[in-house]
This record gives sequence, structure tokens and C-alpha cells, in this order.
Amino acid sequence: MKIYYASFGCKVNRYETEVIEQTFEKRGDTRAASVGQAQVCVINSCTVTAQADAKLREFISSVRRENPQCLIALTGCFPQAFPEKAAELSADIISGSGQKTSLPDMVYEYLMSSERQISVGEVPRSFEPMTLSHGSRTRAFVKIQDGCDMFCTYCVIPYARGHIRSKPLEDIRREVNGLVSSGHREIVLTGINLCCYGREMGLRLVDAVEAACAAGEGHRVRLSSIEPEMLSDEDIARLAALDKLCPHFHLSMQSGCDRVLRAMNRHYDTAEYAALVGKLRKAFPDCAITTDIMAGFPTETEEEHAETMAFIRRIGFAQAHVFPYSERSGTKAAEMDGRLDGGTKARRAREITAVCKETAAEYTRGFVGKTVEVLFERERGDGFHRGHSREYLLVWVAGEGSWHKQTKRITITESFTDHCVGVEVKEGQ
Repeated sequence: MKIYYASFGCKVNRYETEVIEQTFEKRGDTRAASVGQAQVCVINSCTVTAQADAKLREFISSVRRENPQCLIALTGCFPQAFPEKAAELSADIISGSGQKTSLPDMVYEYLMSSERQISVGEVPRSFEPMTLSHGSRTRAFVKIQDGCDMFCTYCVIPYARGHIRSKPLEDIRREVNGLVSSGHREIVLTGINLCCYGREMGLRLVDAVEAACAAGEGHRVRLSSIEPEMLSDEDIARLAALDKLCPHFHLSMQSGCDRVLRAMNRHYDTAEYAALVGKLRKAFPDCAITTDIMAGFPTETEEEHAETMAFIRRIGFAQAHVFPYSERSGTKAAEMDGRLDGGTKARRAREITAVCKETAAEYTRGFVGKTVEVLFERERGDGFHRGHSREYLLVWVAGEGSWHKQTKRITITESFTDHCVGVEVKEGQ
């Protein structure tokens, strides 16, 4: 069969979709280049915002319009969090967050019976075995953790993903070693709440990072989003001893106002956040600090919005994902008074984005004249090679031939808001 894969949302979803695809491949199925060519459309859904739900509905409708005979298999966070709403959609197969590896069996059973299948049970307490065995990209994501027990007042993910659970260290070593052997040069460790890795096993995130760094040769390791209150001084010291770890830390902030952070049920304040950033910058000079920022949380005042922008300037983020608050039914924030109108939220998001662009430009300017290691991912087609430094700077360099999956020393000559330009440092220079 030809199967089209659609993955919405986070890096964890992207990883899971690749695992699902490889499970189908073992049966002889192949990837369809478009919905119109597919016999089956597998959709791994996200439900972190109302906009994500709307995109999902529109995508399913577009599949039905373009290819009415296509079998639609819907899985992931949306049906897990909202099973009744998922059942109203025109999907032939619906499964939850804990049944993704069994999706191929459900598809083949449907093909035999033509009976609609809905399987959304409780999320398992144990980590669903998943291993990504190969791929063509330079960078590979490895899911090492699932679930969240933090219950931020705005977030539906604990209901969609269940309690925390972790991949065993030996499984991490084996998977990373296989991916490096198949040609991947960067491994990104990811999870729903990554810093909770190993809590149920008496382990910490740094144990998993050490395992990933020790597996194989010729690769580097990067962390996806982490919670700022969960890195101890000992963790930082152990991380700093790992040569393969990229000095890039995505510390989810959400707000730069202490009262708003308390209303969100975040477990840190701005002083603790700033102190952690200082410790990381001391242990990892020139490291990139990136973040997520929510605009227009219920009851947030204009003065508190201004506090957030001032805190952004104080920290000096290298990059930020800025988004307006989105109401999620079933969360405490959805019941709060003081909800803001869409126009106010959008304006605040634009203002925060403008400040973040200023800090990003300042961060990249600091690299002009410095030499960094860049892993090249693709040619742009105009004589430039494109890749990322260990700090996740996007770097363009002119050069001949293919530099795909090669790491080169590059001296930065120019900087812009979203990328840098450099020249190759030749051997002996």
C-alpha cells in the first residue's frame, strides 16, 4: 500500500510518526508523495492549542475532498484528550496516545472487515517500546520520555499523554548507536517533559544524555525543550563534561512575570530562571538560550506584559517561540475570569516577537569574528551550503561540491536576525 503520513505538533510526534512509518515499511508498504496518491492517510495529531484542533479538522476534510476513497487513520493527543470529539470526525480508525505502534495492525484489520475501529483506552503506565532504526536526514530525534505530571493550568497535555514514563538507558544506547551507524550526525533527545526523564526509575536526564553521548562515534547530542526548575548544579556539572553535548538549552519560560507564572502553576519564578541561565552561561560560554513565551494569559495586565518584555531583554534569548494563549476545555485556565480578547493577545504576541528579534540579532552579532563548528545539512541551490552550529546558529557558507553531513570549522563574517554567513577555516589555519 501507499501511505501518506501527516504529523502535527511537537518533535515527539514527528519521531513517533517516523516509527509508525518504519513499522509499515516492514510489511512492504511505501510512502505516498501526496494525499491523492495514497490508499491510507495516517495522521498523528496535536491538541496543544485550539488552533491545532482546527487545523486537524480542516486537514481531514481536505483529505476527504481530494481522495474520498482514502482510509484515514487518526491517532495521538487529540483523540486521547477528546475521544467524543474525535469520534465525530470522518476518520475510519481512531486510536489514542498509547496505541501508536499497533496502528498498522488496526489498518490491516480494517481492510479485512471494513468496520470502523475506535480504540482510545487509558494511556499505559509503561513506556511504549519505540525504536527508530534508520533515516536519511542529518539529524534524528529520539524519544526518551513521555507523559507529564506538572498540570500547568493552561495545558491539556497531561490528559493527552498520561503520567511520566521513560525509555531504559540500554534502549537509548542501542537506538542512538544504530542511528549513528546509519549516518545520522546529530541526535536530539526529546520528550513531553524531558527533565522528568528517569524519575520513576531513580535516574535523571543527565544519565540519558551521558548514555547518548557514549553510544557510537562521530555524532553530537542536543536537548529539546526542558523545564527550568529541574536542572541541578550537579546536573550542569556533569553535562558540561560531555564534549558531544551541544551548548543549546531551550528553557520553557512562558511568562516573565512572577504573578502570571504562579497563575500558570509554573514551578519557578523569574529570579530562579535568571539564576539558572547564569549558571548555564558560566558552564557553557556562548551557549544559546531559547524559549517559549505565551502572550495574553487570562488576567495578565498591560504592566505584566511589559514585565515580560523587560525580562526577555534581560535574559537575551537567542530564539523564542511566541504564541497567544489558547483556551483548552478541561483546564483550570479555561475557567478563569479576566480572559483577554483575541486582538489584545495577538498584539501582545507581536510586541513580544519584536523584542525577541532584537535579542536574537544581538546574540548572532556576538559571533562575528568567532569560529564555530557547523554540521551541514543541505545545499541551498545557489552555491551556498547551509547548516547549524553546536549553538544552533543557522550558518550559510559558499563552497563547491557537497558538504552534506560534514562538520567544518567556520569563521562567522556577517550576522543577521535569523542566520549568519561565514567562511571555511582551511586545515592549518
